[in-house]
Amino acid sequence: MADLFRSAQVGCTFAGLPLGFHAQVTPRPLTAPRLLHANPRVAALLGLDPADCASADFLALCSGASRLADDIQPLATVYSGNQFGVWAGQLGDGRAHLLGDVSAASGTWEIQLKGSGRTPYSRMGDGWAVLRSSIREYLASEAMVGLGIPTSQALALVSSDDRVLRETPETAAMVTRVAPSFIRFGHFEHWAQSHHEQKALLEYVVDRFYPECWVGEAGARDIQATAMAVLAEVVRRTARLIAQWQLVGFCHGVMNTDNMSILGLTLDYGPFGFMDRFSAGHVCNHSDTYGRYAWNAQPGVARWNLYRLAESLHVLGCDIPSLESCLQPFESQFLQAYHEGLARKFGLSDWREGDSALANEWWTLLETQQADFTLAFRHLARVREDAGPWLALFRDPAAARVWLARYRDRLTGDPADASARRLAMDAANPLYVLRNHLAQESIAAAQQGDVSVLNRLFNVLRAPYEPHPDGRHFAEPPKADTPEVAVSCSS
Repeated sequence: MADLFRSAQVGCTFAGLPLGFHAQVTPRPLTAPRLLHANPRVAALLGLDPADCASADFLALCSGASRLADDIQPLATVYSGNQFGVWAGQLGDGRAHLLGDVSAASGTWEIQLKGSGRTPYSRMGDGWAVLRSSIREYLASEAMVGLGIPTSQALALVSSDDRVLRETPETAAMVTRVAPSFIRFGHFEHWAQSHHEQKALLEYVVDRFYPECWVGEAGARDIQATAMAVLAEVVRRTARLIAQWQLVGFCHGVMNTDNMSILGLTLDYGPFGFMDRFSAGHVCNHSDTYGRYAWNAQPGVARWNLYRLAESLHVLGCDIPSLESCLQPFESQFLQAYHEGLARKFGLSDWREGDSALANEWWTLLETQQADFTLAFRHLARVREDAGPWLALFRDPAAARVWLARYRDRLTGDPADASARRLAMDAANPLYVLRNHLAQESIAAAQQGDVSVLNRLFNVLRAPYEPHPDGRHFAEPPKADTPEVAVSCSS
């Protein structure tokens, strides 16, 4: 692998944490692997060029057959967490292997395989991932990058004829994931009763990702104040992240504490979905029978998860009132990001008193009329020139005209130029999102050996705000007779 990463340094900083944080474990390579897709943008972040991505070394790395370097042993990390609101105890990387990290001109990136076999934390799982879920994660992470939403990223998608049993027999695949770190709230929850280990984890995270949060000089650090500074920053990042999810109609589906990133990234694309027809209570995960992770529940769940993270820091000597003071700004930070985002999507120069009523009426209109989330926003930019395409999204155009009149009244007092507003709205409202039926089309084709649909969809999703010459199909909602795609935790 030295030739592959010739322009970067490789290592594994997580391995420097005490042994209880991880287990050394070798990935189980795929049999006769095939590279379905390599992401040139992510490859460039790592200092790789297209020739590198076409090499045998690259395929070996991304299929679990080789290491990042001979002296770097892959790891699986241990964490705990609350799943669906219930303490689940010890969890960990059950089908993921951390290969190490690569330091390039763009920064330092952890490289992780998903679907690479059993680890000591697999519990009852087989450690494999199937092609279906791997394609969904590969496309989703690139879609989120295109939307400007913080996320883990995907470097490569590799398939195999290895058989995996889920609801039915499927074929195995691997995704190579890249992020500054895959550390979760659950890593801190795991050490909630262990001062020494929790302190080591916090120091590692601050040194690498939050150096501005250090309180006190080296050798005389105030660990409690530092922990609270980190918590305050995680609260801010998480609040902004959830607002961004809400504004594109994204539902995570498994917002367990072990799936929440300490860096405020979208992490772990299991059951997820972008809404088609708007429903505030939309649930994308068929395993979520009580709707805990519905679209409208995500801000409250994020806040609940942050409380669990805060509780885990109590072992460092942080007092409860101080921890609660760090959590207090979540609601105002979320609302600020949410309102600023809505203002951009509506083409408003600022958010004013009374705009919340306009927004609430908007959501009610979309829900009662079962209008398409993405296109209702996108077509709104052109209602001055031609309201027809926008009105066509609603079952009762008369009801839509009532809201439209109120919206036009609001624009009357806004200083933005009409043409500038339209351009700004196009830059805030995507034309393309990863709709479930589109993902399923690419999956079905890939299962038959055809990756052309995946390639086209990938290229559209990486630039979702710009109309693509051949992208009309990817902007359309599913037809009325399109079967619903069921995604669940078993996916």
